[in-house]
Amino acid sequence: MPASAPRHLQPRKRPLQARATVTVDAIFEATIQVLLVDGPHRLTTTRVAARAGVSVGTMYQYFPHKQALLYALNERYLDNLAQQVETACQAQHGKDIALMVAALVDTYWAAKTARSDVTRALYRSAAELDTEALIEAFGQRVDAATQAMFNSAADARFADLSLVNTTLLTVIFGTVRSVFERNLPNALGSDIHNQLVLMCLSYLATVKLPVR
Repeated sequence: MPASAPRHLQPRKRPLQARATVTVDAIFEATIQVLLVDGPHRLTTTRVAARAGVSVGTMYQYFPHKQALLYALNERYLDNLAQQVETACQAQHGKDIALMVAALVDTYWAAKTARSDVTRALYRSAAELDTEALIEAFGQRVDAATQAMFNSAADARFADLSLVNTTLLTVIFGTVRSVFERNLPNALGSDIHNQLVLMCLSYLATVKLPVR
């Protein structure tokens, strides 16, 4: 994720070799497990190190403190989410708008629900962090991917695509977050998923330019 973290949240170093990458992956997975079991307020670097099977000294080689670790975990999560959206959008270039909307909503929803407990834990962990740079970098990547996709639509054009795109993403992101924050039942969430697609398609049908 091309974002500039606040100085106090920056990692000491990033893994460059395969072995170091495996170690950091284990640290991230251990952090998730501690978050799920104990919550962000009881998470400590000592607990994470023990669950990851590494020494506290190894932890400190990468992350100077708990906040830097949680920041890096959220960075990793948003980077993966942006990659999934970018890949899905690229695959829809040149197709009809309905297929694009379905792919976008399905991809974002699936990414958030694949490990819904993790999504909720990360929302909570980010509450006390300065994640403005992360959110901005994520937004820029998704904006670029979705706008390029919609611009290539075979059956629709828009007078102000940037505004339409931002509005659509705001609706999608807001709806999905609401489902998680309210902890709605899976069946109801599935119904809302379908309604969200219909809502997006109805909006785009209203604002697209008439066919000449």
